[in-house]
Amino acid sequence: MIHAAADLRVEEVPDVDVGPDDVEVAVHLGGICGSDLHYWRHGGVGDFRLREPMVLGHEVVGVVARVGASVDGIAPGQRVAVHPARPCLSCLGCYAGRHNLCTDVRFLGSAARFPHVQGGFRERVVARATQIVALPDHLTDERAVFAEPLAVALHAAARAGDLLGKRVLVTGAGPIGVLIAMAARRSGAAQVIVTDLVDEPLAIARRVGATEVINVSGDAGAPELPEVDVAIEASGAAPALGTCVEQTRRGGRIVLVGLLPPGTVPILGNRIVTKELEVAGSFRFDVEFGWALDALADGLDVGPLHSATLPLSHAPEAFALAADRRRAMKVQLDLS
Repeated sequence: MIHAAADLRVEEVPDVDVGPDDVEVAVHLGGICGSDLHYWRHGGVGDFRLREPMVLGHEVVGVVARVGASVDGIAPGQRVAVHPARPCLSCLGCYAGRHNLCTDVRFLGSAARFPHVQGGFRERVVARATQIVALPDHLTDERAVFAEPLAVALHAAARAGDLLGKRVLVTGAGPIGVLIAMAARRSGAAQVIVTDLVDEPLAIARRVGATEVINVSGDAGAPELPEVDVAIEASGAAPALGTCVEQTRRGGRIVLVGLLPPGTVPILGNRIVTKELEVAGSFRFDVEFGWALDALADGLDVGPLHSATLPLSHAPEAFALAADRRRAMKVQLDLS
């Protein structure tokens, strides 16, 4: 539970009632996300700020413990993943079939609304039956817990449009950026260039399919960046957005995935105009959660991203490790 920036605690909390349409899951594993780290380090992520203590976590898998009286097709003992979003199904975004744009969504471990939606880094989590996805026997928990960040990456690749034969730039080699590189290659991109300020995550990006990795820290002089058809900004850093604008060819497309700092950030507006660039946002995901589980079940190798698994009692140490980009890419919490 996060109380404020740098104030992370392991606490006892009351049980949550299981309604007629709900499922209670005994959580086995949870993946620490970049947004979890932002809440821990800064007390918020993007425009979402902590206003009350909140259980973190939205990348969770486990075993069904109890089901509500109206739930069919789900039984105790089933291994499942939890889709973290519960859309309202009655706003314009939901009516349009774009549930990730729901104006009244409840997303696990998010301070976007108040009261906050408590997250999944707990021994038992209760969700609607519609959020529960059964796991095939051969898909391990360690791989299945990657479904949520992989879904973000698949949605970003879809927002980029047709990538077949394209040259793609991904700025930021965090877990989302590296998974986007994998998604771009699966979508037929001929070249995927990944940039970052740190060599260690770039090495992982290279292992999982990036055709070229470039350290843009400037330590070795100004790097030469190629012109690309599509740029996907996954770092949340304003300078990287400028890089995307500069390096995307005339008539190309830019997709923004990383949440930028709150407030106004400078943008090369004139370059967007004169190059007639298309700029698209990419927020979370929807049906891609199922696509991600299918890809993982089919053998998509996310193993190089898994850095360590620590028990819930060592949550502060797990967060510190996850925040060290030279030592870790993706850290999981064992809540079993």
